Amino acid sequence: MNGDIRSYRGIEPQIGEHVYIDSRSVIVGDVHIGEHSSVWPLVAARGDVNQIRIGARTNVQDNSVLHVSRSSEGNPEGHPLIIGDDVTVGHHVMLHGCSIGNRVLIGMSAVIMDGAIIEDDVIIGAGSLVPPGKTLRSGYLYVGSPVKEARQLTEAERNFLPQSAANYVLLKEDYLLHVTSI
Repeated sequence: MNGDIRSYRGIEPQIGEHVYIDSRSVIVGDVHIGEHSSVWPLVAARGDVNQIRIGARTNVQDNSVLHVSRSSEGNPEGHPLIIGDDVTVGHHVMLHGCSIGNRVLIGMSAVIMDGAIIEDDVIIGAGSLVPPGKTLRSGYLYVGSPVKEARQLTEAERNFLPQSAANYVLLKEDYLLHVTSI
């Protein structure tokens, strides 16, 4: 765990056991990362005006941005960012004040906006846009901008979701043992 980890207004990020945070990522404020998760190069997770919660065995890949929205008169809770267990967040993904269930795969360059709810066992295709407040039902593939339900997941795809997360647990273990700065 070598990332740029900073407190904000006296609130320090909480990092679980056996977590890999790349030295070129930035974690700020009210961010909790569950055990055996990984945060890869150039990820920014900014829990400044609300909280970010990342579950166990979840991987957030290179160049992704995680942020939240503050409370307001019309939305007293604001929008925290909640990410479940065994989630794969692909490269260059933007997650902003949304809720991601367990065993979800978010394709590269997808954008998920405030108040969106992604239920368990979902695949979101690369480049997809999930608009504010949209709910994606469990067991489906979603693609497009704005995102649309494409079809039910196959059994093989459902089985791949926890395997994708497990693959990143193995990779982060290797990084914890073998990555050194030069």
